[in-house]
Amino acid sequence: MNNLLALNWKMNKTPTEAKAWAEEVRSGLHQSYADVAVLAPAINLPTLAAELPQSVAFGAQDISEHESGAYTGEISGAMLKDVGARYAIVGHSERREYHGETDANVAAKAAQAQASGLTPIVCVGEGLDVREQGEHVAHTLAQLRGSLEGVGADVVVAYEPVWAIGTGKTATAEDAEEMAAAIREALHSFYADQAGSIRILYGGSVKPENIAEICGKPNVNGALVGGASLKAADVLAMNEALK
Repeated sequence: MNNLLALNWKMNKTPTEAKAWAEEVRSGLHQSYADVAVLAPAINLPTLAAELPQSVAFGAQDISEHESGAYTGEISGAMLKDVGARYAIVGHSERREYHGETDANVAAKAAQAQASGLTPIVCVGEGLDVREQGEHVAHTLAQLRGSLEGVGADVVVAYEPVWAIGTGKTATAEDAEEMAAAIREALHSFYADQAGSIRILYGGSVKPENIAEICGKPNVNGALVGGASLKAADVLAMNEALK
């Protein structure tokens, strides 16, 4: 399967800045060596729909677990689908930490994404204290189990060791593969034969210099990229690195 280069802008870029970024990517992306998806603030999605090349997908950084109704400030799957989104991140560590999202919330959001025709990117991963105690695999698989409760197999899983997000620290390619292999085995118990076609991403200080080594591992099928997604030149370099 193709690698997925999932670009998480987090809370960055105005629509004007998003337009300039998309124009730079469109002019420089002569061939895609991975499936590329931009996960942007919702206000930027109409701009991306208009400006991105056809080969680049886009999606949201979050989604409501509710279909519609009196939920001020939330954005439904139907709204995202209507503007052309294909993906929605759910359970990012920042949502879990700053907004108190539980595995049950994440599973509800993932199910709502699927009901709306979107593919959820379900994030799981451990903090530094868990890693240092040697409990990272058990912790992450428990989180995965809870976050996929009632969720179908049309899903992407992103492993993001929390200690490597925005810190400049990066799990080694071997660390990424260890966890991805454990996740793959767990997915087989959830989805049987469908597990082999589910993409598992690594997220945490991914950049042009390390993406090829990380994505070259057997069970790693792409990357969830934060800081390096903000510069079009870095995105183009990561695409080239996956050639």
